[in-house]
Amino acid sequence: MQSIYDLSLAELTTYFLEHGDKKFYAEQLFMWLYQKKITAIDQATNLKKETRERLQQEFLFSTIRIVQVEEDKEVRKYLFSLQDKEHIEAVLMYHDYGLSLCISSQVGCNMGCAFCESGRRKKVRNLTTGEMVEQILQVEAHCKDRISHVVVMGIGEPFDNYDNVCRMIEIINHPKGLAIGARHITISTCGIVPKIKAFMDFPYQVNLAISLHAPTDELREKIMPINKVYPLETLMPVLKEYTQKTHRRLTFEYILLAGVNDQVEHADALAALLKGMNAYVNLIPYNETENLQFKRSNAIQIAKFYDILKKNKVCVTIRREFGGKISAACGQLRSKKEEV
Repeated sequence: MQSIYDLSLAELTTYFLEHGDKKFYAEQLFMWLYQKKITAIDQATNLKKETRERLQQEFLFSTIRIVQVEEDKEVRKYLFSLQDKEHIEAVLMYHDYGLSLCISSQVGCNMGCAFCESGRRKKVRNLTTGEMVEQILQVEAHCKDRISHVVVMGIGEPFDNYDNVCRMIEIINHPKGLAIGARHITISTCGIVPKIKAFMDFPYQVNLAISLHAPTDELREKIMPINKVYPLETLMPVLKEYTQKTHRRLTFEYILLAGVNDQVEHADALAALLKGMNAYVNLIPYNETENLQFKRSNAIQIAKFYDILKKNKVCVTIRREFGGKISAACGQLRSKKEEV
């Protein structure tokens, strides 16, 4: 049975028209779901009883549930159980500009990045549109506040689940849906070139982030297998085309791994690689996990790397750290739950 949260407003409209109902029923139900945030169809009191009964028989109204919450200063990490007993995570971060939620797009991940806890455990399946939307709804209900920013940077590779992710964006951005501004939505990819090309024509002005993590093909191949399929010589021209066509600034994510990609020569190479691009670099201190051998760069090395980029006129920030006392690495809470 399909989740009601899988359907966009246009798809709901088609559904009601096919069942002989009026078109405005779709808008009514959409607003009940996303503005009044009902948790059961009986709460949609202005829909006819027979319509509510049919919807109850044909759709699911809850497909995930919160089973664990870890909390630290200005951050909460949520573990969800899915209908098939699999688990995913979302991370809520409190910023001065509002609440930002990092959601998952898959159960596991096939990209196999050497430093990533999610990639250590292979992809089981894609998340449905509804399972992504429900992460936002359930966290809002739990924290009793509005999520203003969404980042698809949790477990999974979003562009390996492209269609469902795009439909999720349509739902949460819609003014009668969750009304989260397009510029407050960020999709992160490790560099699946055909989907980046497709995303150039995506009609919503959302942000795109590239998980780069190395400035050369030789190093990137060692820690990110995707680079063997789409090396930098293929990826970078497409990203430049993306910025020219969309006029949107790219974010390059760069996790600093001690002794691996954090040296002076790496900073110099990164500055050269990004020269002239409409982009900025987000330097990320590594969240260590007991299952992987990588270590985080020390503060001195991070500052040195940052300074080199600044001197080369690269826009750069160091990501504010959250959750030092919780299972901070992406996928770590899921692993702890399922590997006991």
